[in-house]
Amino acid sequence: MKKEGGASSSTKVILIVSIIIVFCTVVSISLFALVLFEKPTSGNVAIIPINGPISATGEAMLGESGASATEIISFIEDANKDAQIQAIILEINSPGGSAVASDEIASAVKRTEKPTITLIREVGASGGYWIASATDHIVAHRMSITGSIGVISSYLEFSGLMNEYGVKYERLIAGKNKDLGTPFKTLEPTERAILEAKLAKIHDYFIQEIAQNRELPEEKVRSLATGEFYLGIEALEFGLIDEVGDITDVEKYLLDTQSIEEPEYVIYEHQAGLFDFFGSVINSFSYHLGQGITSKLFQTEAAIKI
Repeated sequence: MKKEGGASSSTKVILIVSIIIVFCTVVSISLFALVLFEKPTSGNVAIIPINGPISATGEAMLGESGASATEIISFIEDANKDAQIQAIILEINSPGGSAVASDEIASAVKRTEKPTITLIREVGASGGYWIASATDHIVAHRMSITGSIGVISSYLEFSGLMNEYGVKYERLIAGKNKDLGTPFKTLEPTERAILEAKLAKIHDYFIQEIAQNRELPEEKVRSLATGEFYLGIEALEFGLIDEVGDITDVEKYLLDTQSIEEPEYVIYEHQAGLFDFFGSVINSFSYHLGQGITSKLFQTEAAIKI
């Protein structure tokens, strides 16, 4: 009887697993087919979305997805090579991210031979604005968040909590600044000065790029570069954008400057396939499993971001 019960349980488990596999396969193939057949194959205006935090690979904190500099640069280059494409629109909805990734995308924009336009919808701040400034024309909604010309590299520091629970940080390094910025000890004044000096240098690069891209006096940009964000209507007043509006205003600009009467859009974006679907399922499972093992308290971020 026990053997029969065990066999019955095994059969049920196999049946359930088989159903899950079949369901996931059908769903993923359906999604792949939808993406494949819905993507436009031709047009005269490229739209390249830049959504979420900007990084080299598109990976954000806690498994969330963002904008991949590698992928976006590839899209820009592909659109630039396409003889049918007459203009490139960057549709930005990003709070910023990696300084390096933002600069790389901005450089790719400036290398293009096609007219480039930015449409800022809700957010085009910090690194997102750095990229926007490299385009020929910027349109933003009057209530969108723009600017935020600043640099940040903050992190949580746990030394007080560790002392409370009797946990000690054993400092073993070769090179006195090797553990600069570790969350397990208090930041020394000399260490703080080193970090702030590097942030100030990146801030200077940011200011210089905006001044050059927007053809504004560097001192004016420096006066605006407090890290404060500006609404679209304020950004227009400061010369950070060219006009407030939406896609209809972008189309008017295309008509007036490029004689494009009826834009046919080609959207350049990551095409999710079968392996992407299964990968996202596995990553989601792993992340939620990890949540039960490791406290969020020790999830820190010390990367330099703009």
